[in-house]
Amino acid sequence: MKRLGVNIDHVATIRNARGEKHPSPFLAAKFAKKAGADSITIHLREDRRHIKDLDAKKICSIKGLLVNLEISTNLNMIKSAIKLRPDFVCIVPENRKEITTEGGLNLRKNKRRLKQILSRFKKEKIRTSLFINPIIDDIRISKELETNCIEIHTGHLANLIKSKKNYTKELKKITKCSILAKNLGIEVHAGHGLDYKTTRILRNIKEIEEYNIGHYIIGESIFSGLSKVIKNFNKIIKNRK
Repeated sequence: MKRLGVNIDHVATIRNARGEKHPSPFLAAKFAKKAGADSITIHLREDRRHIKDLDAKKICSIKGLLVNLEISTNLNMIKSAIKLRPDFVCIVPENRKEITTEGGLNLRKNKRRLKQILSRFKKEKIRTSLFINPIIDDIRISKELETNCIEIHTGHLANLIKSKKNYTKELKKITKCSILAKNLGIEVHAGHGLDYKTTRILRNIKEIEEYNIGHYIIGESIFSGLSKVIKNFNKIIKNRK
């Protein structure tokens, strides 16, 4: 069964705009689970621009809630993640000046460092994922690194679709990478820039087991409500809409 991971970072973004307590990422996590999210994703950035340490601690403590924690390769972030003990950890690249994650990890350049990080999380029995670009060579390196999963960066595909440009080549790259990863025993996830249309297109790649979606869900919820948007994505992912 394909799964939906709901990223609630931008609930924290809205809260932080006023420096107050509302809306609560903790309550958003519980609400999203009740509405049908299979897991909750939070990105604990080094600059704490949205999710804060206390948010992460409270969310990771919710019983029965599967939490996917996105972090950089920074040593302090690794230590924080081990203390928080989320169910899953996804390693992502991080640039202080970026508005949002701009691409996948440079696996070849950081192979040794990533191997050490993944080994550390495996000892803690935390599922690991690498956020990568749809490049065949990166799939092979991911296998060498012995990660449990990969999350393919779908941002370029999403931008092409939204701009009504030809996205066939990018979709083929994602498809080929997904097939190879699955054949190598790596679980395949997809994330970044996904909306209803992009998700409908990607659901035809049967190797993709998990979709992690955040910005569009929170933004669309202004008009339709969080529960409704989550249900809509579940219908799309489960091929019922």
